[in-house]
Amino acid sequence: MHADIRRFASLVSWVVSPVVVAPAAYLVIVMLGYDDEPRAMSWFYVLFASATVAPMMLIYGLKRIGKVSDYNITFREQRFLPLLVLVGVNVIGYEFMKQMGAPRFLSGILLFNAVNTVFILLITLQWKISIHLFSLASSIALVFLQFGVPTLWLLLFIPLLMWSRIYLKAHNFMQTLVGGLIGFFLMFAQLKWWLSL
Repeated sequence: MHADIRRFASLVSWVVSPVVVAPAAYLVIVMLGYDDEPRAMSWFYVLFASATVAPMMLIYGLKRIGKVSDYNITFREQRFLPLLVLVGVNVIGYEFMKQMGAPRFLSGILLFNAVNTVFILLITLQWKISIHLFSLASSIALVFLQFGVPTLWLLLFIPLLMWSRIYLKAHNFMQTLVGGLIGFFLMFAQLKWWLSL
């Protein structure tokens, strides 16, 4: 029974992970919000490369050379280098989006991904915030900004992911709660401000 619960918690942790959740949110936003734009899929590919391809390749490479102990980068001390590289990846992605004439909303996603990664990096120097919860909550904030109140049911995934990360002893309650709260409200406030300029 305990093994089954652990397997389920691990499944939740992998399925509702940053490299899955973020691109899923981007795909929904691009396909439903910009379906009449001929360059929509090109914009999605840049988002996907920045949110999924680059992080996966980076973490795989760091794991191969022994710079991180596991693919979830469990140890806080091992997170600095990958987070720093991902800041650069998102800045490059933002510049690509600008050159491709992407809507301000889409380019803003990558800009604030870079800003928020710096924020997480600074927190990581002293404390282990949940990047899983931060990513999930910020992705929900993006979908909410694009499609409104009906999408708030997605918030139900937050307590499920919190339980998973706590059960797997990857984080404690406060690390998951703070990650979720900051992820949602920070991304929401940033994009609202960005779109009002």
